[in-house]
Amino acid sequence: MKIRILPSANADLRRGYRFYERQSEGVGDYFLDSLYSDIDSILLFAGIHPQRGELFRFRSRRFPYWVYYRMDGDTAFVVAVLDARRAPWKTIRREILENEKGNKS
Repeated sequence: MKIRILPSANADLRRGYRFYERQSEGVGDYFLDSLYSDIDSILLFAGIHPQRGELFRFRSRRFPYWVYYRMDGDTAFVVAVLDARRAPWKTIRREILENEKGNKS
């Protein structure tokens, strides 16, 4: 099994990092470490999370963020990492459309 973090999800992670780093120096690094650890858990738990459309989602263990991914063969594509406090399903529709256009591989 492989995990591929799509550019849209990387942008989400960068936004989260900047937000938490502004709160207190070093918290941004902790945010990234935590979210990457959560994403790595897909290697063990891929496909068991609740599904909405073709996307699976799970909540980060330490931060109020949802991780959205889709499966294609033996690869999990992380599509988005969204703040759970900001109506993530509205945002995820945009992410799905963008990723279906250019990141199908």
